[in-house]
Amino acid sequence: MNTLDRLETTLRVRGGAPLEGSVPTQGAKNAALPIMAASLLAKGKVTLHRVPRITDVSVMWSLLEALGARLRHEGNGTVTIDASNVASHRAPYTLVRKLNASFDIVGPLLGRFGRAEVPLPGGCVLGTRATDMHEQAFIALGCEVKNAHGYLIATSKKRRLEGADVSFRMPSVGATKNAMLASVLADGTTTLRNVAMEPEVVDLANFLIAMGATIKGAGSDTIVIEGVRELHGVEYTIIADRIVAGTLLLSGAATRGDVTVKNCVPDHLHAVTLKLQECGAKLTSGDDWIRVQADRITGGTEILTAPYPGFPTDLQPQMISFLCTAPGTSVIEESIFNARFSYVNELARMGADVRVSMESNTAVVKGGSPLSGAPVEAPDIRAGAALVVAGLAAQGETEIIGLEYIDRGHERLEEMLSALGGQVQRASGITPLAEPNGVFETSAYPTTRARTAED
Repeated sequence: MNTLDRLETTLRVRGGAPLEGSVPTQGAKNAALPIMAASLLAKGKVTLHRVPRITDVSVMWSLLEALGARLRHEGNGTVTIDASNVASHRAPYTLVRKLNASFDIVGPLLGRFGRAEVPLPGGCVLGTRATDMHEQAFIALGCEVKNAHGYLIATSKKRRLEGADVSFRMPSVGATKNAMLASVLADGTTTLRNVAMEPEVVDLANFLIAMGATIKGAGSDTIVIEGVRELHGVEYTIIADRIVAGTLLLSGAATRGDVTVKNCVPDHLHAVTLKLQECGAKLTSGDDWIRVQADRITGGTEILTAPYPGFPTDLQPQMISFLCTAPGTSVIEESIFNARFSYVNELARMGADVRVSMESNTAVVKGGSPLSGAPVEAPDIRAGAALVVAGLAAQGETEIIGLEYIDRGHERLEEMLSALGGQVQRASGITPLAEPNGVFETSAYPTTRARTAED
């Protein structure tokens, strides 16, 4: 292969037919990653079940290995982590630059060593991802914090951090996770106020409690943590991925299908199912399943993305793809990220009528006109999933370049959709590049250092 070429993996979607049937969802990416990072705090082996086979997990796997942890894939989504030999508090830039969630290791490193040196995070380019609230928490817990040469360097004045009262200016999932992870081994009581209430935050708290931490209030706006001397190994099952479950439901709705998503938590998707009902879809649910019947979509809706329990920003792109198929006008205001509408031009290539106001960070969708298949490119994980939803609803074939982004958050999405009758296939070919680049690897749990496409 010429050094200016790379192996480009694409997704080919032939749409126009309703999806039907039932399919299970995967373990939650946004719970698995911080839980894997939290394993650094355990004295003893951690066994995790329902770890999704996605490339973001591969990066976190390699990051933990680089710090000295030993990981093993036991099969069927089960991973064991032994961090007893971890001796380094400095994370390598080559891995952290690929994954925003890699910043989750700062808290565990501080809790374990009283010091952490971690590059500023990478990941999808969705807008500003400031670390100031993370730093606020670390300083309150007794650390000196500085940014130098692209690294955040935090050092505790004592080996053990000190409990503190921390009030965040706004709910931040990342800052809430890192503050929890840093304080579970601290001396005294830590109170975190105005925290994120996302299910993935609750799952992290439950994992830490299973290891011996004392945490109260997870799922509310205030979390109280009593520091303990040590945490032990544990066996734990990760919650269902509500974003993947929502993507499958929206795929069913966009194709006017009848889809049941199993092994999920219906309460986690209440904001999404409510909006689908407003558009005319019929939603039913049980303890661990949701069914959407979408043969009578009657109109659009208005949406404001917000922290949980509001409408999730990670389902905003997929929701817009569905709304392109719904009659009438819909308005979606994005309040979390300031650059999340980058995929709209790709939808326009498929015939969508979506107008974005950068001043108000709002998109107006005029739906109901047929979408048509076209070559498009995924700019990030959730936008890639949105293009898949649109391709399933469109007439003809859609070729989606950038499958590496979709693979970061979805475990073989094409297999789940094929189980529902969708015509979705991977395809590979040679694509010229402006400069040399590595070949993207799709293997999920690495035995050597993983290489993934840089965002």
